[in-house]
Amino acid sequence: MSFLDVDNVSKHFGSLIAVDGVSMKVEKGECRAVIGPNGAGKTTFFNLITGMLPLTTGRVALDGQDLAGIDPSQRVKMGMARTFQITEIFPEMTVRENIRIPVEVQAGLHMSTRMPAHLRGPLNERVDQLIEEGGLTRIANRYAGELSHGDQRACEIMMALALNPRILLLDEPTAGMGDDETYAVARLIKRIHRESHMTIVLVEHDMRVVFNLADKITVLAEGRPLAEGTPAEITANEKVQSAYLGGEA
Repeated sequence: MSFLDVDNVSKHFGSLIAVDGVSMKVEKGECRAVIGPNGAGKTTFFNLITGMLPLTTGRVALDGQDLAGIDPSQRVKMGMARTFQITEIFPEMTVRENIRIPVEVQAGLHMSTRMPAHLRGPLNERVDQLIEEGGLTRIANRYAGELSHGDQRACEIMMALALNPRILLLDEPTAGMGDDETYAVARLIKRIHRESHMTIVLVEHDMRVVFNLADKITVLAEGRPLAEGTPAEITANEKVQSAYLGGEA
């Protein structure tokens, strides 16, 4: 049994079939990329894994547990965290405040809960640790809405890590970035994967990032599985070349 087991999942919106019979097995500690042309169903596929959309057919299991009927918030408690294609942060709060929110949630605290004195030190240390690991120390007290797109994405990734996930799903983490920001965010993801052995699944459009980060790649086209393999195998796959890479990989 793989750590993440996606078995023959489909999603129909009336007569439109957005995802059609896709399977994927991700091992613990693996970094898996999901690629495909626009309209391939990548984000819908992510939404099926995370419970944002109900399955039409198929099964998703995490560490052997079937996720049928388990809503997104419960999946987070089980160790599944994700980021979104459009960065989800609190722009009117500082970076430190953004990261503190999921740290407190992970500790079982809520906005209306008064923090016990004995937790203040450990929680502050955890926030500082995440800020440092994300390379955000220099901007920790700036409002998140003022930051560059790359720094906002780094903040969002560290917010997801604050939930202590067992698997991290990243939806187009470098979308809309220039070369320098793309390099910085890809380097952050690679460091997280290398140092924590985190299981990571990412949808990504930049093939430089994909081939640098992924252990294996799943390719979708028109909602259906097209190919799966190592970066070298995908680069050499003629079907992928024709449908997506255009012979340039």
